[in-house]
Amino acid sequence: MNTGKLTFANLFFLWFGAAVSVAEIFTGGYLANLGFAGGMTANVLGHLVGTVILVLGGIIGYREKLPSIMSMRISFGKQGSYLLSGINILQLLGWTAVMILLGGDAVNELCRSLWGIDNQMLMSALIGLFIGFWVFIGIQGFKWLNMVAVALLLGLTVVMSWVIFTQPAPAQPVEPTGTFGMGFELAIIMPLSWFPLIADYTSMAKNSRAAWLAPFLGYFTGSTWMYSIGLGGAIFSGTADPTQMMLAAKLGMVALMVIGLSTVTTTFMDVFSAAVSTLNVLPRLNRRWTSVVFAALGTGLAMFFPITQYEWFLYLLGSVFAPLMAILLSDYYLLKHDARSNIADVRAILSLALGIAFYYWVKRHDMVVGHTLTTIGFTLIVHNAMRVLTEKRRRVAATRG
Repeated sequence: MNTGKLTFANLFFLWFGAAVSVAEIFTGGYLANLGFAGGMTANVLGHLVGTVILVLGGIIGYREKLPSIMSMRISFGKQGSYLLSGINILQLLGWTAVMILLGGDAVNELCRSLWGIDNQMLMSALIGLFIGFWVFIGIQGFKWLNMVAVALLLGLTVVMSWVIFTQPAPAQPVEPTGTFGMGFELAIIMPLSWFPLIADYTSMAKNSRAAWLAPFLGYFTGSTWMYSIGLGGAIFSGTADPTQMMLAAKLGMVALMVIGLSTVTTTFMDVFSAAVSTLNVLPRLNRRWTSVVFAALGTGLAMFFPITQYEWFLYLLGSVFAPLMAILLSDYYLLKHDARSNIADVRAILSLALGIAFYYWVKRHDMVVGHTLTTIGFTLIVHNAMRVLTEKRRRVAATRG
């Protein structure tokens, strides 16, 4: 992995672009159940906590000059990280397909409205082609092409926001029916979903400020903004579907550019990081061509398979990463534990299994801060206790010996 190539501006625009997506606007629409004030509170607080945790993972990548999955060796050992690589590859490939499918549907809807062109498979293929091109050009794409695209997206997002928030207030205000815990969970889960990827990019940062402040400002600003658009759209215009919002506002080509560019600037990161996770196990592969292969696979899944039926499987894989975050952050920042020279670390694997089990137990209950942050807290306590007790027993045994 080459280091020291991404500036503050590169990483800011990279993470702002990651946040601008159809999926984030849709998700923000679910916060309408809390009303505008309650939804915005959950939006800001959830993103604040989630982005801080996300950035802590990025700092590890910068300090150790390791991409995300390789940094997991600190807790799980070399071969222990291989299992996490496999899970992350499956998750990223699945989400690549889902994002291409959502983007293709949206672009197709816009093209049908503008020009009468109706071919969803073609639109998905075109998006996949652009993503493949984005990852093929490599680091220069991160540094220049992505910055130009995201700067354009920034302007287009301002236009979209103006359209949404200048709508007249609804005659019947939305009655809050959701809980704060539900809203907080929806907000925190989006930044945390990027935790298995962030160090892939911060490990290439030129300095520490670029490694932590740029991703924080870029992602926090972009994601809270997207959620706000979805929330405002659901309340003021009656839909959180960005395609319908923009069609109703007669934005035309602006809408097409927002949807198309945002899908590419978000999804190419999934593809690139899937390749990085693969190189953790098979380091002799070429990263550029491996990225292109994943772009092709994700496009094929989006075009020919009903990938949305497998979202439950993707969420199942995603449940691994809540306890995993707690274990890595605990080992690195609190316990100063380093298992990189080991084949595997049994205590980390046991903590991960307990954390996953707790995740599914607590998911059945309404928690004030949602089940993901609750799981992180539980795993942090359990893992710390396990490490401390094991170390104490080792010292007692050494003394007796």
